[in-house]
Amino acid sequence: MTKVRIVIAETIAETGLDRLRAAGFDVDIQVDKTPQQLHAILPGASALIVRSATMVDAQMLEAGRDLMVVARAGVGLDNIDVDAATQQGVMVVNAPQSNVLSAAEHTMALILSIARNVPQAHRALVAGRWERSKWEGIELAGKTLGILGLGRIGTLVAQRARAFDMRLIAFDPFVSPDRARDLGVDMLTLEQVVEQSDVLTIHLPKNKETNGILDAAMLARAKPSLRIVNVARGGIANETDLADALRNGTIAGAALDVFVKEPTTDSPLFSLDNVVVTPHLGASTREAQDRAGEVVADMVQLALNGDFVPFAVNIEAEDANETLKPFVPLAERLGRVFASLTDNMPTNVEITTSGEIGAYDPGFIAISALKGLLTVWSKETISLVNAPVIARSLDVSITSIATTTTTHHDYINLITLRSSTRSLSATLTGRRREARIVMIDDHLTDIPPSEFMLVVKNDDQPGAIGRVATVLGNAGINIANMDVGTTEIAGSALMCIATTTQVPEAIIAELQALSGISSVTPIGA
Repeated sequence: MTKVRIVIAETIAETGLDRLRAAGFDVDIQVDKTPQQLHAILPGASALIVRSATMVDAQMLEAGRDLMVVARAGVGLDNIDVDAATQQGVMVVNAPQSNVLSAAEHTMALILSIARNVPQAHRALVAGRWERSKWEGIELAGKTLGILGLGRIGTLVAQRARAFDMRLIAFDPFVSPDRARDLGVDMLTLEQVVEQSDVLTIHLPKNKETNGILDAAMLARAKPSLRIVNVARGGIANETDLADALRNGTIAGAALDVFVKEPTTDSPLFSLDNVVVTPHLGASTREAQDRAGEVVADMVQLALNGDFVPFAVNIEAEDANETLKPFVPLAERLGRVFASLTDNMPTNVEITTSGEIGAYDPGFIAISALKGLLTVWSKETISLVNAPVIARSLDVSITSIATTTTTHHDYINLITLRSSTRSLSATLTGRRREARIVMIDDHLTDIPPSEFMLVVKNDDQPGAIGRVATVLGNAGINIANMDVGTTEIAGSALMCIATTTQVPEAIIAELQALSGISSVTPIGA
C-alpha cells in the first residue's frame, strides 16, 4: 500500500516529523528547493508544510493538484495564497499559538534594547570605545506604551509591560473596552495612540488596511521621544518614511525584527545609530519551533484523516464543539443520501440541527452536509474548504438553523435536510453512536444508512410490501434491512429498503409499474 506523502519544504522540529512518521506517512524532506523544483516535486503529494520563506502562490498550488492541506509552521500566512487554496479545495492550517510567547518576549527584549541602547553600547565597547555618556537611555517606569493590536501577542506584551509600571494604551478595533479594561489598557484611536506613546509596539496583521499604516503623516503626529518596535510584519511601518523620521529627529528610535523584503542585508535603516535590528527572530526559540512543528504535524494528520481540524483558517465555520463533533461525519453522509434522493438540484436547502446539538453554532455541521450534497451534485473535487464556494457558483443557497427543540419524540438530537420537495432526518443512537435515518419526506422510519437503498412510496393498502419483496426476490436481490415509514397523511405509506447489491434500472422500472406504487427512488449512503 502506497503511503500518503507529505512534502516538507522548510526545516521544522524533528519531534513534529517523528509524529508524522509514526502515523505512517511518507515524510519527504525537500528543503532549500527553488519554486520550480518544488513544482516538479509536489505532484502526488497530499500535504505541504512550509514556514515563512516558501511562497505558496497559485502556481505552486496548481503544481500540487493532489494537495489536501498546506500547513504553515508558524502564525502568519503572508506567504500562502489562501484564496487560491480555497478555490482549489486545499485546507490551509497554521500554528497560531506556537510562537506568541517567544514573540512577546522578543518584543520586550527590543523595547529594553532601544530604551537603553544596549546593542549600540556593545558595539562601541568591543570596538575599543568607552562611550558611557553617548548612550544614555530612558527608564520605562511611568512611560506610556502604545500597543497596535491587542491580540494574543499584544496582550502578553501588555501583561509584561505592567510589571515595568508603564501606562498602557492600545488601538484595536476588534477588542471591546471591557476586555481592555481587564488588562489595564485604555483603548484609543490610532492617532491618539501615536500621539501619546513614548514607546509604540506593533502587533497587527499585515493586510490592505494595515500595510503602511505608520507613514510620514502618521509619524509626524508622534513625540520626538517616541521609540517604535515592530515584531509583527514588515511594511506596517513604511520603511522609507521611518528612516526619514529617524534621520531628521521626528522620532527618537526604532527596533525592528521584520522587513518588507526578507531576507535582507541592505536597508537605509541599517546605517542609523538609533536603530536596533534583528533578522526575524521573534519566533526563533527552541520552544517555539518545537511547538510549531508539533502543532502543524497534528493539524496535517487530522486533515489527512478527515477529522476536525481546529486550526484550519479557510473553513467558513466556527470551531466545532465536542458535543457536535460526532455528528460531523453523519452530516456529510446525510448530505450524500439527500442528494441522491432528489431528482434535480434544488436552489435552496435548509439544514437544521435540533435538540442538544442545536445549542451550538451549526456552521460545521452545515458545511459537512454541504460537502456531502455537492459530492453527488458536482463533478468538482469537494472539500470542507471549497464546498461553500462551489455552492455559490451553482446558485445553491444554504439556510442553517439551530434549535434546542426537536419534533421527533424518540430522539433528542437530529440533523434535518429539507428542500421544497424532499426532507431527510438522521441521528446517532446507542452507546456506539450508530447512524439512523429516522425520517424521509415526513414519514417516520428507523433504519441505518446503507450503500444500496430504495425509498418506495405507495398507497397505504395491504399487499404492497409483499409485491415489492416478490419483485426483488425474483431478481435475486437480497433485502438486508427494511423499515416501513408512518405519517399523519392518510393513505400515504413509505418503505425504506436496504439491499446487499445495487438494484438495476430495469428492476426499478418494474417496481414502479406495480399497482399502488407511486415512486421508487434509489439512494446511496
